Amino acid sequence: MMDKIIFIALSFIFMTTLSHGQEDYKEIVNENKQYTADHQYDVPDLKDIKLKRKPKNVILMIGDGMGHNQVFAAYTANGGKLNLQNCTHMGLVKTKPAKKFTTDSAAAGTALACGKKTSNGAVGVDADSNKLVNIREELELMGKATGVVSTSSITHATPASFVAHQNKRNMYEAIANDFAESNIDVFIGGGKKHFVDRKDSVNLLNKLEAKGYQVLEDINEIAEVTEGKLVGLTSWEHNKSVLDGRGEKLSKASKTAMTILDGDKDGFFLMIEGSQIDWAGHQNNTSYLVTEMLDFDKAIGEVLAFAAQDRETLVIITADHETGGFGIKDGSYSEGKVEGMFPTKGHTGIFVPLFAYGPGAEEFNGILDNTDIPNLIAELFGTQLNDETK
Repeated sequence: MMDKIIFIALSFIFMTTLSHGQEDYKEIVNENKQYTADHQYDVPDLKDIKLKRKPKNVILMIGDGMGHNQVFAAYTANGGKLNLQNCTHMGLVKTKPAKKFTTDSAAAGTALACGKKTSNGAVGVDADSNKLVNIREELELMGKATGVVSTSSITHATPASFVAHQNKRNMYEAIANDFAESNIDVFIGGGKKHFVDRKDSVNLLNKLEAKGYQVLEDINEIAEVTEGKLVGLTSWEHNKSVLDGRGEKLSKASKTAMTILDGDKDGFFLMIEGSQIDWAGHQNNTSYLVTEMLDFDKAIGEVLAFAAQDRETLVIITADHETGGFGIKDGSYSEGKVEGMFPTKGHTGIFVPLFAYGPGAEEFNGILDNTDIPNLIAELFGTQLNDETK
């Protein structure tokens, strides 16, 4: 009997260790409460550019854990200006999942991808574990090129929601296999481990190369790619934070994805996630939060510049949920200083912001449910998501 108890205990420790790498961002390392900018960047004015009437492309940007105060913190730190200000339409988004009040990233990501509510922890399936079609897959069926970019592991909950269909978000190897089995054109993020260091001993990168994908790891090499199918796995699991030296990976990856996908005559769909705003909230770290928000806004700047030049790209920027209940006690525009406070280390159930720019942006106003966003995108292209009559 004692041997059995010891075996169960050791098995639990082993399984906990296996999943630790994907979730260690929730560990409290430094509860930093204040940020002061060492530099601020300029923001162009794009609002007067004449746009086309209907979108050909859609770029959905998700700031994981990004609430209104996270946005305002970045606004303050950058001297009262953000690239977000170029968006012409704004709204609020409800984030409640199927069975609880407060969502996790899997349920919220699935709602934003599939237009249906699901239970916390589920990826690309409904609350009864039925497979859902996501907006990337739907637009792919219409002939559009598609891509996903993230600063987390690409198998993490939010990016996974636009490709995978699994009951549990921690089924990372199964999610990686869903990526390998999909027809997605570009995906860039961390998570090489789940493609090569697998229980089934299958090297999915060999499979992807056989399907015609370029498989690269260095962000500077990735940034040189202009056409073809691309897999960019920029870290073993998650990418580093900006504070730890990640650099301009998100902006570079976003530019690369847009360049490649724009080669499709039928248009494209791209999801870009700034993952670590959420992690900063879990760690109650204001400096971490502000630097990740500013990094996300720089990527937004690249996307909006593309959309302004292209004139037929709809850009939607929102969040899956807010993290940390972040508040701002004090600050200074001139110094780029933000003094933050956190009542929780978890997610909250409050409204998150919504911004839109480009043809079709007028549809993304007012108070919306997170499920409305992919359904509105589908309607703009004359289709319906998860329509049982199709």
